[in-house]
Amino acid sequence: MGAETSEAPASDEEFEERTLAEIMDPREFGWPTRLGLVGLATLAVLPVLRGYGFLGIVVNSQLLTNITGAMFFAVFAMSWDMQSGYTGEISFGHGLFFGVGGYASAILQTQLGMDLLVTIPLGMVAAAVAGLLIGFPSLRLQGPYFSLITLVTPIILIGLFTFAPDITGGATGLFTEPLTSGAVEGYVIALVLFLGSLGLFLAITRSDAGIVLTAIREDELAVEAAGLNPAKFKLFSFVLSGLVGGLAGALFVHTYAGGFVAPSDLLALVISIEVIIASILGGIGTITGAAIGGLFLFLFRAYIAQVDLTVPVVGVPINEIYFLLFTVATLVVLFFVPEGVVTRILMRARRRADTEDDDEGPDVAADGGWTEGEPTTLERIVAKFVRELRELTGDRGDDL
Repeated sequence: MGAETSEAPASDEEFEERTLAEIMDPREFGWPTRLGLVGLATLAVLPVLRGYGFLGIVVNSQLLTNITGAMFFAVFAMSWDMQSGYTGEISFGHGLFFGVGGYASAILQTQLGMDLLVTIPLGMVAAAVAGLLIGFPSLRLQGPYFSLITLVTPIILIGLFTFAPDITGGATGLFTEPLTSGAVEGYVIALVLFLGSLGLFLAITRSDAGIVLTAIREDELAVEAAGLNPAKFKLFSFVLSGLVGGLAGALFVHTYAGGFVAPSDLLALVISIEVIIASILGGIGTITGAAIGGLFLFLFRAYIAQVDLTVPVVGVPINEIYFLLFTVATLVVLFFVPEGVVTRILMRARRRADTEDDDEGPDVAADGGWTEGEPTTLERIVAKFVRELRELTGDRGDDL
């Protein structure tokens, strides 16, 4: 009889898991990521530099306030990208989460007199519940139904809030208690949320779950054929994006907006379109691109709102057609740089810096997932999820 052979060691090595520290190891980052870290460090020390000027820009309370709003909007853009950019299920009503988080916190404070430290987390939970209620039935459907449902839902909410003025303030809005009284305090809160959300989304998208989400976007049928349930992963992504988007909305209302909330500020269709534009400009399915696109769009909008400039020929003030400018820029990007401006820069930087092996890399790449060493394959990820879930549930072969 021949000697028995064992494949266990190879299998155990193949299924070796990556810790959070390994996923976020700075040594795996290229110079673009390190440059981004420098930018984040600059944001962190900016309040200390108040009163100083750099390149003709004076760090004052107005600048800090504008950047505060930009960071909230960037978190909002990242939450959209976490869902739509990674799963391919495009949401046209992501303002729903921003609005539910903000309105839930404001209503709880004005109607029940609850403390903001309680209402803000509850607003976040309310947005996550909204994501669960909408995502559970709609994400199981094939075709454009999810996009249509997300498009209609904020419109329904606007109607409900408008016709309940005693509770919501109606179309004119609702005044509630602000969380902060100064520009620096609001800036610090926005910065903490921005950094925390960026780290969370990068950790998830660089993990095995992020690779599965990207695989769903590329070929959902293949993921389903491999034994995974795409609807569960999409629902996780949708609820997570709602959770973070709702927190951003609640904090936005009680800091940047000074405690004022109105349907036109949080639930209008233009808000949901702007977040898509920000992600397209930066790069859909990248997180970092959505963050940079969100920062740029909000700051540019704040800048041109203060500029007294008339567009030649048409004679229209530029601050009245900013949305048109962004939509035109979006079309240009879609035609000539469909992967997004930030993504194009990162791809070129990676090609220049990649002088080591000629490894093909992962079968399905996730944002920030440029790692050294052995490529991570979808097959390995699927097998790992199957093994772990069967160990936890005792499942022998049902759909996971």
